[in-house]
Amino acid sequence: MITAGLASVTFRDAPVEQVVGLAADAGLGVVEWGGDRHVPPGDLAGAARAARLCHDRGLAVGTYGSYYKPGDSDPADFAPVLDTAEALGAPRVRVWAGVRGSAEVGPAERAAITGDLRRCADLAAGRGIAVTAEHHVSSLTDDLASAVRLLDEVDLVAHWQPRESPDVRECVAEVTALLPRLAAVHAFSWGADGFTERLPLDAREDLWRPLLALLAGDGRDRQVLLEFVPDDSPEAFRRDAATLLTWLEDAR
Repeated sequence: MITAGLASVTFRDAPVEQVVGLAADAGLGVVEWGGDRHVPPGDLAGAARAARLCHDRGLAVGTYGSYYKPGDSDPADFAPVLDTAEALGAPRVRVWAGVRGSAEVGPAERAAITGDLRRCADLAAGRGIAVTAEHHVSSLTDDLASAVRLLDEVDLVAHWQPRESPDVRECVAEVTALLPRLAAVHAFSWGADGFTERLPLDAREDLWRPLLALLAGDGRDRQVLLEFVPDDSPEAFRRDAATLLTWLEDAR
């Protein structure tokens, strides 16, 4: 089953209570909490409070979105990330797959990144938590071949998102390749300027309807999380949430 949700970084400057209220009032089912503002690493009381607020409004806790960067961050920084994810009740921790594009990374650097990712995945598995590397530019997941290779090298789950002006066929091919390991998708519509040209979700109906049908097709549990709404607007978010829920219903 696909559960629609909200990535809390969509409203980075809003208090935790407001993020929970927006998600619940829009009829969503899960919140992915970001570690940069809402649930900082090491703030275990804050993590527990966010989890409690979600529970009280009937929301699940999704991925804990950390900014830990294997091969670049201090390895000691992962322990508080993991502690916080556990206090939050998150099933997954998201990390970055390095800080440089896959074409720029040589064998030694890639080995260092994958070695640290493997260490993180092993530590997390000991607490029943998975590790995921978001598909992102300037990382080892910026290219499908590199991302698939990374999944073969390290026991990770996949977390996909589109890029600027995404091509439908390319996106369908990427998601198809990742399906066996895919846990979550970030849903948004961008124009050619990407992050600075945010469109209503329904501006790319041509992209999202086939992707949602593909995700629904194999019947596995996954989360589709709204992010990057135009103008960081609650009204735009509510509109996009209604659109997403309609599309998910149609995809069933």
